[in-house]
Amino acid sequence: MRYLLLIILCSVSISASAQWWVKPAKSIGNVFKKHERFPLIADVKDHSIGRLPAAQLAKHKITAVSLELASYSLYLHEMAVMKTAQHNMRFRVYNAASYNFSDLAQMYLKQNRLSEAKWYWLQSLQISRQQNDDKHTITSLMGLATCKAGYGDFTQAMQDLSEARDMANSHGFTADVANINKQMRYLQDNKDNPKAEIRYAETAEQEPKKVIK
Repeated sequence: MRYLLLIILCSVSISASAQWWVKPAKSIGNVFKKHERFPLIADVKDHSIGRLPAAQLAKHKITAVSLELASYSLYLHEMAVMKTAQHNMRFRVYNAASYNFSDLAQMYLKQNRLSEAKWYWLQSLQISRQQNDDKHTITSLMGLATCKAGYGDFTQAMQDLSEARDMANSHGFTADVANINKQMRYLQDNKDNPKAEIRYAETAEQEPKKVIK
């Protein structure tokens, strides 16, 4: 019985493994077999998209919108500039401190807090004179003249502008001369108008009725 099973198993394995050379031979033969070759497909030439009208984009004019800063934002900005000015004064960086005082004066001027704006313009003017920064001196004189005009003191405002114009002429600052002349004409045309309401430090939390530009 053992020998019979062994013979059967050997015959099965031999019959299965005897087919290994048949399939590769057929596959190799198929490689070299000649097939019918069809012509290449011609490229489609369609220029219909070129006949489409060009897209026209609508042109809309964008109007610039100026947003006023909130009181809290102005307060934060004021505190930041004030801290920088104190730092520069402590370490004797006077030229930079002069510009910090000008920034503070501009902020107070926009809020119509003329008393504080005038004081900081005077501080900035004093330092810029000591540092021989004539460009900044001219700017400080123009700002100081705006404050004095807000008080109604047009005589001293015109004197400050005249000094600034003479300094700009001596240095050839033509752009500054043009701005000073424009400001002088504005003051002359509006000196008969009632002056704006003055806001002092103790009333700084109130909303201004008019902003001097």
